[in-house]
Amino acid sequence: MRDQSSGKATLINEGCKISGEISGEGNFMVNGEVKGDCDINGTLTLAASGYWQGSIRADNVIVAGHIDGDVIANGKVEITNTARITGTVTAEAIAVAEGAVVEGVMKTTGRSEPLEFVEKREA
Repeated sequence: MRDQSSGKATLINEGCKISGEISGEGNFMVNGEVKGDCDINGTLTLAASGYWQGSIRADNVIVAGHIDGDVIANGKVEITNTARITGTVTAEAIAVAEGAVVEGVMKTTGRSEPLEFVEKREA
């Protein structure tokens, strides 16, 4: 899914801390720290250096960083090998790389049979 994210993204860079609710259209790339909830029509990417405390609601979510809260995606969630999630992950499809840590429940709303996911990219 990371290969499919296209177009410009709103960037929350390392060292940046945001408190409050985030909403909007388009793609978001978070390298910094967010404390709050979001509702995004687009793809939210939480980089390995990113930290999120609160609920994430987006079309698609890519997680490489740390989340303390729930993730709800209308489409897909990709959890990379550097990700750490404490909370519930709900999506049509969820891909989890070996090495990722998810402390919580994962719920799929799409197909009932699991697909195997192997990380093919360098960190």
